[in-house]
Amino acid sequence: MVKSVLDTLEERGLVKQVTHPEPLAKQLEEPTTFYVGFDATAESLHIGHLLPVMVMTHLSRHGHKPIALVGGGTTMVGDPSGKTEMRKMLNASTIEANARAIGAQLNRILGGSNVKMANNADWLLKLHYIEFLRDIGVHFSVNRMLTYDCFKSRLERGLSFIEFNYMLLQSYDYLTLFRKWNCRLQVGGDDQWSNIISGADLIRRMEQQEVYGLTVPLLETADGKKMGKTESGAVWLSPKLTTPYDFFQYWRNTHDRDVARFLKLYTFLPLEQIDQITAATGQEINTAKEVLAFEVTRLVHGEEEAVKARQAARALFGGETLQGAVPSTEIGKERLAAGISVLDLLLECGLVETKSEGRRLIEQGGLYINDKRVHNFEILLDGSWLEEGKIALRKGKKVHHRVIVH
Repeated sequence: MVKSVLDTLEERGLVKQVTHPEPLAKQLEEPTTFYVGFDATAESLHIGHLLPVMVMTHLSRHGHKPIALVGGGTTMVGDPSGKTEMRKMLNASTIEANARAIGAQLNRILGGSNVKMANNADWLLKLHYIEFLRDIGVHFSVNRMLTYDCFKSRLERGLSFIEFNYMLLQSYDYLTLFRKWNCRLQVGGDDQWSNIISGADLIRRMEQQEVYGLTVPLLETADGKKMGKTESGAVWLSPKLTTPYDFFQYWRNTHDRDVARFLKLYTFLPLEQIDQITAATGQEINTAKEVLAFEVTRLVHGEEEAVKARQAARALFGGETLQGAVPSTEIGKERLAAGISVLDLLLECGLVETKSEGRRLIEQGGLYINDKRVHNFEILLDGSWLEEGKIALRKGKKVHHRVIVH
């Protein structure tokens, strides 16, 4: 018996909630158009967005038709879901630039060939407010909306009226995609559940048609950290914000207890193979971690960058250096000869965000220069620190960076 796509998603841990599981399973027996929305709050997606992207790819491989919707319009309002404070308001030009960058990113990761790209700015920015309230707002109960977690959690701190509109706008997106392309499934993170079921309800009321929703789990790592968050911030999909090497290292440093789960969630390896490579314990689990890091880096950055990152990681683990793959910063000979404060250099290399963070790093014994621990945050680096034209920096055990002098 051929396994259904819902069965595949379930057994890999990619499903948290589903509206009407049996009717959805029947709907997915034929090619079905579905969508995932991504608000343009930054110039790049981060790895928190990867789970819905994985679901998109699984569905696409089973013959379904994906729409990647960039929220050029909804970003101007701001989604209150999962937030304790109101999102920072971005200007229109920043949102437009972010939307273009995210669209290109999704096209690259998803392969582009059968992915329909859309931007809800195309219809939301043209809405006439009074008509929208009369046609769409009339179908929403404020009493019911206030029972949803995305609003309840904000009531004590304050919920702005503009945020209260977000659910209406996302529901209208679903209605628009249904009308334009017969879209019958919305996929999103589990914090989007109330927005998704509100959109399905709006279509049921206005079009007398049944559509569906599916959410992916919101993950924490085995040590209780939010998935994709590190001490230095989010792990981005853009190579400008997180280098392919650092991206690889994030996955390579996965907690032992997370390896099997993450291989099921973030790769397309067969479950039997995953069970086989994660059966090992102790140091042997590192092989599975490297497979995880390689597969996810290949998905996001391509085969060539994944190979380079793996080579660099292996070289550094063996005490070698590998030109090109480890993050680096270039400085001029004259500038180095004049002396550079170690705190200024850490800031310039992006290893810390503030000088006070740099002081703490050094005071706690977490900074190594040329593999020697540094204890003094007032030192000046000059040409005497060069080894083969480079200065090797290491933050803790795993974050490597090189200063290259030209």
